[in-house]
Amino acid sequence: MDRFPKHRVLPYGLIFPSISIIAIFLIYPFGQAIYQSFHRINPVRRQLVNVGWRNYVDMFQSSEYLNSFRNSFIFGVIVIGLGLAISLGIALLTTQRIRGAAIYQIAFIWTYAMSPIIAGVMWSLMFDPSIGLMTHVVGNLTGYWINFFNDTVAAFILVSVASIWVMLGYNITFFVAGLQNVPHELREAASIDGANTWQVFWIITFPMLSPTVVFLLFVNTIYAFFQSFGLIDVITMGGPSRATEFLIYKIYRDGFGRMQEGQAAAQSVVLFIIIAIVGAIQIYTSTRSAVYER
Repeated sequence: MDRFPKHRVLPYGLIFPSISIIAIFLIYPFGQAIYQSFHRINPVRRQLVNVGWRNYVDMFQSSEYLNSFRNSFIFGVIVIGLGLAISLGIALLTTQRIRGAAIYQIAFIWTYAMSPIIAGVMWSLMFDPSIGLMTHVVGNLTGYWINFFNDTVAAFILVSVASIWVMLGYNITFFVAGLQNVPHELREAASIDGANTWQVFWIITFPMLSPTVVFLLFVNTIYAFFQSFGLIDVITMGGPSRATEFLIYKIYRDGFGRMQEGQAAAQSVVLFIIIAIVGAIQIYTSTRSAVYER
């Protein structure tokens, strides 16, 4: 505040809009969710009945919730790990000195411009058991006819691949930007010293990308556990046999489908705490080894 001796109110005015948005759209809803998680709500009379920790006890005793909990983390590991690995590989290829590299970069980046809802419709049509083009291509080539309506493994794989595809452009954009900031002199010096391409990548390139990796790890975690809802709802609606009913979709189904708002609030509080802890661990462990100096 000492930097504005003549305008002591100005700093508060500048940060007020951001603080207001956080308070209105994050802090207040989270506080309300905590309050509702200790109550059962009558859907007709809208009366709150204090039940203490009962919603949390029932939640962890529910086989449906534990199943969605397990599926969510398997899905998260696949989308985050495999998605970032594929994105980094494509970014490395598109930053090589090849003709038309800029065109390839744009072609991969545009996937993020597509709405998850539209992406879900597209993937569900491509792999539709009756009219899907990719269903017939895969079936004729391998003899395996995909039917994600009743095949739990096919549904899980389809949702995972579609989710990776949606985030592909976003991840590639940041990886390309990070790769362009890696000093060419360092890689060239390592090559002169006898390092091969793989060694140059792990010793020079990847450590210099660590800030980008830290950021993308956190963003992809948020996407996998929160923002994948629209894609799942369009493609599988949590089915078949709850194979793709991840935590975020179960919250929606219990809160709006079954009108168990207290139970859904308890689930949302637990999910928020889990993601906050996972995100904090990711940032803490990653930034300790991150290279921020060029």
